[in-house]
Amino acid sequence: MSACTLSFVRTSQPLADHAASPQSVDGRFRNATPRPAQGLAKTATLFWDFMFNKPAGTTPPLPTPVLPLTRADLDAAPDRSLYRLGHSTLLIKLRGGFWITDPVFAERASPVGWAGPKRWHAPPIALDDLPPLRGVVLSHDHYDHLDRDTVVALAERSEVFLAPLGVGDRLVAWGVPRDKVRQLDWWQSTEFDGLRFTATPAQHFSGRGLFDGDRTLWASWVIEDPASSAGDAGLKLFFSGDTGYFDGFAEIGRRFGPFDVAAIETGAYDARWAFVHMLPEQTLQAHLDLQARVLLPVHNGTFDLAMHAWDDPFERVSALAADRGVVLATPRMGERVDLKAPQPGTAWWREMRRE
Repeated sequence: MSACTLSFVRTSQPLADHAASPQSVDGRFRNATPRPAQGLAKTATLFWDFMFNKPAGTTPPLPTPVLPLTRADLDAAPDRSLYRLGHSTLLIKLRGGFWITDPVFAERASPVGWAGPKRWHAPPIALDDLPPLRGVVLSHDHYDHLDRDTVVALAERSEVFLAPLGVGDRLVAWGVPRDKVRQLDWWQSTEFDGLRFTATPAQHFSGRGLFDGDRTLWASWVIEDPASSAGDAGLKLFFSGDTGYFDGFAEIGRRFGPFDVAAIETGAYDARWAFVHMLPEQTLQAHLDLQARVLLPVHNGTFDLAMHAWDDPFERVSALAADRGVVLATPRMGERVDLKAPQPGTAWWREMRRE
């Protein structure tokens, strides 16, 4: 049971019928492989366990080490810099402009401000202090990835919003100018400011209320910064959004790999919902399928969204990467990552344990 399944408030935003999409059937989007049926009893049991039977240790006992960022820091940063701001929110500098993925600056990943998973740390930079953005890249519409207040705040400060089918309809309903929104189906691409963005398949689900399940599409993203000079090899990034493990990773690797850095979800997992959230072993295999050089685990370190220990994602993926010889990047929140030469990660999460 992750925050994804806590989308229980009815929504009223109009959503278009994207019937022309191969992923759409009878007004709902679907995975290439059908999601296993949960059944009412199993769903109720999962919800009960998540709300009332959570084990100890799912939140850290000490504050998260965060490196504060300033606008001056970002302006001075070289191109092809990346900063983790929390959970799946990445701030990336490419060609002199900034892009942000799944921006969530809310205190809770929830439809209401008084309940739901609360963040462990403040973002390294306040929302109002962000520089103007070239664009926002969205993977799907769950509350821990699509925060309405953040989107509204960024509407006038971002040049473009890239979203899967249907998610863009939500943005327009919230007041984002329609001419700023580009909606893509799987395998569709768009170019902006010399960069190429492709929405690629993921294995997940969507919805923000009781009655809008799977009315919007979910996606991962390929971001390509082509070579700008004779000595430049270009840059390829992969951002997974939320997904279970599936053969789509191998296909993405065949079409677009190898990647310089793959930011892949590693957190909020459980064997009971592995179809939509990968276990760490599957994260590592997805990285190998993508033919990526460096693995950057995301979807962790900010919210309590599962039944595992708060540091389990870091420890498990670190051990797996070491066993397989995979280069791992584990920056602190707010720490700069050089995307062409990522520094070796440190086990910063161990500083958050009581002796």
